[in-house]
Amino acid sequence: MNDTVTNFAINFIAFSGAMLLLLVVGGIVAALVIYQVDKHQTKQAIRRNYPLVGRFRYLFEHVGEFFRQYFFAMDREEMPFNRAQRSWVYRAAKNVDNMVAFGSSRDLRVPGTYLFLSCPFPTLKEDASATKPLRIGQFCRQPYDAPSFFNVSGMSYGALSRPAVLALANGARQAGCWMNTGEGGLSPFHIEGGCDVVYQIGTAKYGVRNDEGGLDDEKLKEKAALPQVKMFEIKLSQGAKPGKGGILPAEKVSKEIADIRGIPLGEASISPNRHPDIACIDDLLDMVERVRDVSGKPCGFKLVLGDASWLDEFCLKIKSRGIEAAPDFITLDSSDGGTGAAPMPLMDSVGLPLRESLPILVNKLVEHDLRDRIRVVASGKLINPTDVAGAICMGADFVVSARGYMFALGCIQALQCNKNTCPTGITTHDPDLQRGLVPEDKAERVRNYHDHLVHEVEMIAHSCGVSEPRQLRRKHAAIVVEGSRSVPLDILYPEY
Repeated sequence: MNDTVTNFAINFIAFSGAMLLLLVVGGIVAALVIYQVDKHQTKQAIRRNYPLVGRFRYLFEHVGEFFRQYFFAMDREEMPFNRAQRSWVYRAAKNVDNMVAFGSSRDLRVPGTYLFLSCPFPTLKEDASATKPLRIGQFCRQPYDAPSFFNVSGMSYGALSRPAVLALANGARQAGCWMNTGEGGLSPFHIEGGCDVVYQIGTAKYGVRNDEGGLDDEKLKEKAALPQVKMFEIKLSQGAKPGKGGILPAEKVSKEIADIRGIPLGEASISPNRHPDIACIDDLLDMVERVRDVSGKPCGFKLVLGDASWLDEFCLKIKSRGIEAAPDFITLDSSDGGTGAAPMPLMDSVGLPLRESLPILVNKLVEHDLRDRIRVVASGKLINPTDVAGAICMGADFVVSARGYMFALGCIQALQCNKNTCPTGITTHDPDLQRGLVPEDKAERVRNYHDHLVHEVEMIAHSCGVSEPRQLRRKHAAIVVEGSRSVPLDILYPEY
């Protein structure tokens, strides 16, 4: 009897050991297979850069949908962009179903919330019309008929990686929208992507600067001669850091980037906090006219509005010179941050948010009969259809987004943008991390994101009874104020 029990125990242990060994070997083989599959797939940068471990992100993302009420923050609690906002972009970029069930998770009592005023007789599908191209620079030798109202905002090559710029440029070409270079100048990858380009001239005038840091007309002519370059934007300030220039860490200043920008290799690139040669309104208008005359193409400027008292003088100066002297467009950025790394006081506390500054600017242009002359481009955390439609209601002709398109590339809001350690390969020059971002695949996601956003803004417009988004006016939306009441925009911000 004892021998039988002993033999059984020995056999059981041997069998268990064999099964355990088989499981271990099987697990190792499965892990190797998954590693190879993830390493060579091109759809997801996290899995490509971090085979095996990267899969847990997508597992937690999926499981979190069912368990977040117990273990995770709610959809709309995270900052600077919450899970609901990012998830909409991810789904749009992947071209998957964007329907939601069981009601909205958005708290409609929060001040600043947009509510669009639907009409009892919305626009029928057969009565809807596509948004037509809008001309910028009517007095230029080469005006630009911009095809889309939703475009890619300024992000520099150097701050962004090579594959990220390639993906954005190719995606913008496929979508039929423009891409702003950011202040880092025009790279070969913007040209290779084949999209319409807005060349941003920052305070350091990268790519069009002389040895003293001033504007070089010959270099400007050279850039303007490229057919893809459609407009020039003089950057006075940006949302992340009003009153401070761009910051590119030394580890990101490669020979290629140094050559593109015209700066020393391997040294941190810190732009001046303003254009040294633009100290007043006359200087600004002089620079706009100079760039437009030399290039033959539209020229405008970008800024964050804070003090608005100068706008009357600005408009009167234009009228005294003649409306041909006006900037062809103004890009208005919001104070609530952007893609650039910046000191917290500037990021958090300087300038006006777009919802306040946009109606101020538009009203001043209308008051001085300049609204039809100067196009208005809105920028600042506008990544979802609601915020884009809201900006158009406020008076924007165009909307640009940086972070929306970054999410379309696969950004997971890791907040590593300035550290060369971006896990998705978007803001790093580490080749091992860059390999996770495959431009051909991400370009398609950029196009999908653009197309879905435009389509859903059109749906909002149709619900309000107009045939296309640019017919939206302030009377078509309300905004929640203190006390959880909503006030129509045309009452809160009366139009002239």
